[in-house]
Amino acid sequence: MKKLLNMLNLNRQEWSWVLYDIGNSAFILLVTAIVPIYFGSLTAAAGLTEEQRFSYWGYGLSVATIVVALIGPICGTLADHKGFKKPLFVACMLLGVVGCAALGGAWSWLSFLVIFVFAKIGFSSSLVFYDAMLPEITTEERMDNVSSMGYALGYIGSVIPFVVCLVVVLNAGSFGLTISSAMVIAFCITALWWVVCTLPLLKSYRQQAYTEYTGSALTASFRRLGKTFREVRKEKHIFLYLVAFFFFIDGVYTIIGMATAYGSSLGLDSTGLLLALLVTQIVAFPCSIIFGKLSARFDTGKLIKLCIICYSGITLFGVFLNSLWQFWVLAVLVGMFQGGVQALSRSYLGKIIPPERSGEYFGLMDIFGKGADAMGPALVSLMTTLMGEHSVRFLGAELKGQNIGVGCLVVLFIIGFVLFTKADRLNKARRTAKV
Repeated sequence: MKKLLNMLNLNRQEWSWVLYDIGNSAFILLVTAIVPIYFGSLTAAAGLTEEQRFSYWGYGLSVATIVVALIGPICGTLADHKGFKKPLFVACMLLGVVGCAALGGAWSWLSFLVIFVFAKIGFSSSLVFYDAMLPEITTEERMDNVSSMGYALGYIGSVIPFVVCLVVVLNAGSFGLTISSAMVIAFCITALWWVVCTLPLLKSYRQQAYTEYTGSALTASFRRLGKTFREVRKEKHIFLYLVAFFFFIDGVYTIIGMATAYGSSLGLDSTGLLLALLVTQIVAFPCSIIFGKLSARFDTGKLIKLCIICYSGITLFGVFLNSLWQFWVLAVLVGMFQGGVQALSRSYLGKIIPPERSGEYFGLMDIFGKGADAMGPALVSLMTTLMGEHSVRFLGAELKGQNIGVGCLVVLFIIGFVLFTKADRLNKARRTAKV
């Protein structure tokens, strides 16, 4: 173990924290790759069209993220109180794990979607507390590297249970299983992996940065949350960054969350889609580490801007996607930049906020992130619904509602880039003034 930690340049506390990324990433990979296809089989059996299935899946994602956006700041503020962060983290993690396992017991497409929403709420809420632990488990100098390592190992580590699930599902008949029973096994494997990878963090983490409170913790949290909202508007460098984050992460989350559903709705082969997303995880592993290493040599702000520009190009490429080989190219390109932009965005905020109020600010980040995560799928789903089965021709290509909906994401990347450039300039000015 010591040799492994030296090779990864992590101490034991950092490794325990990174392991949770490895655990929960198995859930998000399953949700990104297999679950939308399985949901499609449930909706097809119920007589729904491809457009309806794509839209309902997007609406489900939006509901989950809106709920987390509403409760995230409250939970984050509560977590900054002494002794609250770890219990709240455990509660949300368990909601996600139990919800994941319970997906196998769904009896219709609607019940499946409802259970999925609860599981996604648990998963996303746990990340509020998990991200807020980052300033406590490492130093500011190592924050970029540790955050990037979390995403990198999360991508490659999640491949292990995913491959097992993939073998079970794709060869269900050979094992004497129905697709439904194979999916039950896949959900249970993922839930178990998630729990096991969480145990080291539960054992080692001790809350070090916190604020004292008197009276009701919940009442105190609402007071402090109101104060934080007032103060963050005055802290222009933080507020502008959060608004920029809202826009550029919207496109990132939407592409990650709806990639398989998008490909399926265009009639692409399901097995090919799953294997392409497996490639995304494999590509994302070294690329996330590379971005972590680059952050030690180059300015983090410049690296984030590079990721935003590249994602804009990826989105434009996705608009004209109509074949499986193009989806594979898209999968590789996404893998190159998704870990970098997520990891560096997380550590960027960790550097510009006071550590004892990390829960509050990461809760606010969750409002902006989850608000964006809700808007992106809803935007794509709405455009798909409005277009119905109609299509338009542009530059010689026939574009359906799904294609046009994805194209709208480019505008969000542009807005995010402009706002982030202004926020980064302010943060650099503040750092220079302190020196």
